[in-house]
Parts: sequence; structure tokens; C-alpha cells
Amino acid sequence: MMGAYRLVGPEVLTMYDVVLLVEQELTEPDAKRVVELHQDMPETVKYHVLVPCHNAEAGVEASLSALGTADLYGAGLADQREDLAEAQKAIDSEASDCTGRSVQRLRDLGQQAEGGISHDRPIDALRATVKKVGGQEVIILTRPHIVAEFFHLDWTNSARRHLGVPVLHLLEYDEQKARK
Repeated sequence: MMGAYRLVGPEVLTMYDVVLLVEQELTEPDAKRVVELHQDMPETVKYHVLVPCHNAEAGVEASLSALGTADLYGAGLADQREDLAEAQKAIDSEASDCTGRSVQRLRDLGQQAEGGISHDRPIDALRATVKKVGGQEVIILTRPHIVAEFFHLDWTNSARRHLGVPVLHLLEYDEQKARK
């Protein structure tokens, strides 16, 4: 599937769609790095920012199962549903705010950008987004994850196995390392 098309007079200009999977809010230096990667593109570039959002209830249940205590404490989750719903609202709100600020940073650099959050597994959400927008490239921006990367269990390796588009992994800008 190709990117979107725009009609401008008798010409048809193509849109180059880039899907950004970000672990945290896109910082100003990271936004500049991403935009610089596409500065010489003849097509108009549109960025689609995707922020995975944790599911509070599933996280609690998974933790209890991992500890082997689901039988003891799992039933108590029914009493906690309201608290978990409030926690989920806060998580969703922060993820939405993060997405909005990330999109705005790209727009401040003169780029077309949109974004959203997902409660799906990050790679499933990434795959769906690439398909939906006709993404031609994926950029995954994360902190270093040494163990996951070593065993090829990180988002980038998984995306490369499941997507038919170029996938680039960038490490988030580290202000403290940059000062040294």
C-alpha cells in the first residue's frame, strides 16, 4: 500500500508516511534528528506518532501471575476495579499528553504530524498503524534495552521480522550524556 496522494493542479504529489513508535515523549533534539533524516525527501513527509499505553489492570494481573499469587490475590482485583479504572484514566491522559507534545514538536519544525495511543502490544499497534496509513518507513525511538536487544526481543527486531518496510532504531537523546 502506498502513502496518501494529494492533487495539486495537474500534478499528483506523493506523501511519504513515517510511523514513529516512541517509548517516551519525543524531545526537541529527537524531533530535530527525525526531521533531519527526511530533509532531502522530494515528497511531503507526514509523521504518525504512536505511543504505547500500559493497561493497568492487565499489568497488575500479570504481576500477580508471575509471582504465583494470582489465586491468593486475584479475586481481590474485583474490589479494586474502580481504583484501576482511575489509574488507567491517569495513564491514558499522560500518554495522550505525551503524544500531543510529541506531535507539536514535529509541527513546530514545519512538519505534518498526527498521533495516537494504543493499548495493544506495541508491535501489533505498529503493524496496524503502518497498514492503516500506508507507512513506508518506521522509526522506533527508545532508551537502550541491552538485554532485549541482545536476545533480539526488542521492538526493532520484532518490527523488522513483521513489517515489510525499512525500520530504523534510534536511541533517545540523553541530555546528561550530551553535557559531558
